[in-house]
Amino acid sequence: MAFTKIDHYESGEYRDTHHDSALSVADGVADQPIVNPYFVKKRRRHLTTDEFVEGILAGNITILSQAITLIESNNPDHYAQAQEIIERCLPYAGKSVRIGITGVPGAGKSTWIEAVGNMVTSMHHKLAVLAIDPSSERSGGSILGDKTRMETICHNPDIFIRPSPSAGSLGGVARKTRETVVLCEAAGFDVIFIETVGVGQSETAVHSMVDMFLLLQISGAGDELQGIKRGIMEMADLMVITKADGENKIKAEVARRQFQNALHLFPTPASDWKAKVYTCSSLEGVGLEEIWKGVEEYVEHIKANGYFQHHRNEQNKYWMYESINETLKSHFYLNPEIESRIADVEQRVLDAKLSSFIAAKELLDIYFGKAK
Repeated sequence: MAFTKIDHYESGEYRDTHHDSALSVADGVADQPIVNPYFVKKRRRHLTTDEFVEGILAGNITILSQAITLIESNNPDHYAQAQEIIERCLPYAGKSVRIGITGVPGAGKSTWIEAVGNMVTSMHHKLAVLAIDPSSERSGGSILGDKTRMETICHNPDIFIRPSPSAGSLGGVARKTRETVVLCEAAGFDVIFIETVGVGQSETAVHSMVDMFLLLQISGAGDELQGIKRGIMEMADLMVITKADGENKIKAEVARRQFQNALHLFPTPASDWKAKVYTCSSLEGVGLEEIWKGVEEYVEHIKANGYFQHHRNEQNKYWMYESINETLKSHFYLNPEIESRIADVEQRVLDAKLSSFIAAKELLDIYFGKAK
């Protein structure tokens, strides 16, 4: 059978108006602006220090959130007011129990906090949850999604949840978390949870701002010898094996015994408290009351032997030096002469024309010469 060639398939007019594919894309509308061009942004009135303090002491969550934002700000203009707010709130702080919570990724920290949070507020406590979200090393941004995973406690008027970026801070704790704790205590919250980024050797920074350290673990994460190698365990006052439900109950109980045996090998801490290991199911609500009784027993124990106040005094000394270090570092980088020279010195280090040690000494000499 012979096929006849159809000439109009080859004509330019046909090729311009017809396509081999059945898919043809029509011209769309022009790109629309992301922001409404008719929207007029109203400039929010900046509150005075007196208004901030009065609102915090009255338990106003909105003003408390704005004050925390002011403290977390890197704007030098906000520093003076933030420090004044903290200083005026200090006499009303210090009346809470501060609990640091950490654990391996996937241990269910947010789910556990959600389950325990509802139970704690039913005992006529007010709870503040400071969830520290990891910041990206590349972009510097954070998702701050912890609050969306705690749906049942978001609408509880006795619970305040504040996600904050870690911003590359050592110890997985936001740089201004300690100041945030002071404001939350002044606002009337008597239980403070600090949820950290995750397990690591640098989590020791958490221990320097809490009264007790709670470590969440999952079964099957390694035997007791693996547990001993983790330096985080020797700081734990309570350990909880989570997800002890369904077929995982037996594994959780085995893990509990293994970790309890491992903890016996550590020397007795300054608090004279032997750490305990519990199992629980956050989904089923099993074991949560026993854990909270353990928390209360620990707090009573360290208050009775005087370690509670001694530990807080040691923390105050630690943070005095940390504040000095932070201020000196900030003063160094904000120095006008350092700002004008640091890019050039940095480039010479990148080009291997200058060693990092000599570069540092050169910048420090400039700084101290200017300071004199």
